[in-house]
Amino acid sequence: MKSLSSLSKLVGVALLLLPQLVFAGEVDSGDTAWILTSTSLVLFMTLPGLALFYGGLVRAKNVLSVLMQCFAIACVVTVLWVIFGYSLSFGASVNGWFGGLGKMFLSGVGRDSVNGTLPETVFVMFQMTFAIITPALIIGGFAERMKFSSMMLFSVLWSTLVYFPICHWVWGGGWLAQKGLLDFAGGTVVHITAGVAAIVAAMVLGNRKGFPGTPMMPHNMTMTVTGAGMLWVGWFGFNGGSAVAANGDAGMAILVTHISAACGALTWSVIEWVKYGKPSALGIVTGMVAGLGTITPASGYVGPAAALFIGVAAGFVCFLATVFIKRTLKIDDSLDVFPVHGVGGILGTFLAGIFVSSELGGAGLAEGMTMGGQVGVQLTGIIATLVWTAVVSYGILKLVDRLIGLRVTEEEETEGLDISQHEERGYIL
Repeated sequence: MKSLSSLSKLVGVALLLLPQLVFAGEVDSGDTAWILTSTSLVLFMTLPGLALFYGGLVRAKNVLSVLMQCFAIACVVTVLWVIFGYSLSFGASVNGWFGGLGKMFLSGVGRDSVNGTLPETVFVMFQMTFAIITPALIIGGFAERMKFSSMMLFSVLWSTLVYFPICHWVWGGGWLAQKGLLDFAGGTVVHITAGVAAIVAAMVLGNRKGFPGTPMMPHNMTMTVTGAGMLWVGWFGFNGGSAVAANGDAGMAILVTHISAACGALTWSVIEWVKYGKPSALGIVTGMVAGLGTITPASGYVGPAAALFIGVAAGFVCFLATVFIKRTLKIDDSLDVFPVHGVGGILGTFLAGIFVSSELGGAGLAEGMTMGGQVGVQLTGIIATLVWTAVVSYGILKLVDRLIGLRVTEEEETEGLDISQHEERGYIL
């Protein structure tokens, strides 16, 4: 009887634990709920977060054009993702360079298909939101001077030839993933690609009429700060969701994301305070975005102390990069996409290879990998992403210019893109 009693207790304990067991190929409801939430947060970053952030930074005559561009990119990239983007990014690898076409039109993605512990539909949608925000970030490089039709064609070609392949390299099992590149949430895939494409676009199109002699101040900082707050909150889904699970990695990613954002914002403000005598709202939100972009590749691998350092470094380095590009090089990267996202992505991807070390509070290096070896892999990823993006983006811009022209006329630029491209006004003047 005693043995039967013991056996019944063991069975009872096993039954209590049974709902918590997740076997390979089975959906976990907690993971699914978190990634559904993260998906909404990342889309919220573009619409309305980035749209408002960028919209407030341009002049009043161009505000609707920026909002329209963000919305249109969300629509067209969605269609591309369904037709072939998901397949090129996450399909069966073709020599490590891009995914095959076996998942075109989301073939095989149904109610019961699973990716890890998630329904594949959830994984598809989560990754789609990253594909949407990346070309939307590039808008800041050519704001107030590119034709809407040209922007649409550029975004289609750029997503196809730059974003989808690099996404496969890093997250889809491609050659950089095989080397062991650490990019938790998009230092290379999102920030370096967008930043490099933006500065290439700025140089190909040329400066806005009057730049740099004529001040081109943001027309609505209230709108920009509101959008910045949405970006900060949305970034928790961006980085925390990249754990693709509701676990400790997600929790740490959110914690270090918040710390880095705060440190980046404060650092930028302090520099302005010392240099110009007053801190600005524009400075604090730009520093925040720099902190967020820089922690992104490292967010799942580093600890809170590293996040403090990364945030401060982001605020300092990205501030210097902004001044250098605008005042020394006089390149009109209108909304500072390269110095904030590009430089931040490069810095964060590099620092991920250092602060991943367990001795520095990180998650620890992969078995058999030395810190020097990891830093080498990080540099390889940075250089490959930068070169591919720069060369292909330049080629796409030249092609679009030859086909339909890139830039609005001088008269249209003076009138504003709201009227010249959309026959609408953002405000009743």
